Amino acid sequence: MHTYLALGDSYTIGEQVPMHDNFPHQLVKKLKEQKIDVADPVIIAKTGWTTDELATAIREHNVHETFSFVTLLIGVNNQYRGRDLDNYKEEFTQLLTQAIVFANGHTQNVFVVSIPDWGVTPFAEGRDRQKVAHEIDAYNAACRDISLAHKCNFTDITDSTRHNGTNALFLAADGLHPSGKEYEIWATRLVPHVGKALKP
Repeated sequence: MHTYLALGDSYTIGEQVPMHDNFPHQLVKKLKEQKIDVADPVIIAKTGWTTDELATAIREHNVHETFSFVTLLIGVNNQYRGRDLDNYKEEFTQLLTQAIVFANGHTQNVFVVSIPDWGVTPFAEGRDRQKVAHEIDAYNAACRDISLAHKCNFTDITDSTRHNGTNALFLAADGLHPSGKEYEIWATRLVPHVGKALKP
């Protein structure tokens, strides 16, 4: 049976949605539908975490085992708190290196997910939405470049969050975080890539 480690923040844990609706659980369900046997995800993620806070949590969890595949989605809180992009690049690179270790050195079994654009959501009312979009784009460009330089997979879901970010069906009750319906789109985008990596 394959094993799965999901690293991230609120977008990985699925803030305000039932656990089975977050994208890691929906991804496992879709892989099982493709006859790929995957255990429930091990999730190290918490709402509000930045790159350094995720790194600290990973150390505290003291994870020694390796996993068949790993997902990593982190950075929105760095952007939200106005952190420096160069600092993100440095800390993201360290996290990605750690994710590769968790995937037993198999870079092709590490799946980085792009940062959603929260600036389009009702929560961002009164904020400079263009500034948020511009900063998220810069973060994602760095995230993608670093991921590809390390020969890891990069899946872009930002366009979907921009398209659906004003539609209540795709949002949790807080008007900020995605609903299970949006997470399903992310899982659907990940399935072919993860499936390809796991199939013998």
